[in-house]
Amino acid sequence: MDITAFERSLAGTAPPAGASSLLEALWHERRGDWDRAHTIAQDVEGADAAWVHAYLHRREGDESNAAYWYRQAGKPIARGALDDEWRAIVSALLPPGA
Repeated sequence: MDITAFERSLAGTAPPAGASSLLEALWHERRGDWDRAHTIAQDVEGADAAWVHAYLHRREGDESNAAYWYRQAGKPIARGALDDEWRAIVSALLPPGA
């Protein structure tokens, strides 16, 4: 699956089969269910999860909480368009060769 296919899946009723938890979180956020996305992201450990968590808090408008999670992820605080960051994270999380 590539980013285009992942974005097309947003028209469906469930995340793509085999999507990681973090991709599922981003799928739910994009479909307007921030709470579900946040619940999923909170249950995953590691730098990628922290990046998703940072993005979610940035989307929410909680810049100070987002800054904490960017530090946890080892990423600079994002300043660009939220939609561009969403696409960058999805692209980074898709399996290699996707």
